[in-house]
Amino acid sequence: MVQMSIKLTRRQAAMALSGSAVLVAQAPNTPLPQTPDEELKAAKEALQRSEEQLDKFNLPMSTEPAVHFRA
Repeated sequence: MVQMSIKLTRRQAAMALSGSAVLVAQAPNTPLPQTPDEELKAAKEALQRSEEQLDKFNLPMSTEPAVHFRA
């Protein structure tokens, strides 16, 4: 397995991640779930698809924005 070091800016990372959201949004129309169990299953499947899309990008920790929480 070849691992490449990619340097991304925060904007580039955001663009890459928003691309996966667009792919999910363009998924074929499926009928709405009729029961809570079907709805839960559909939500889990959507989460799994999103996770697979995000796994395609190798983001170094230095890409993460600095966050300051103030009380």
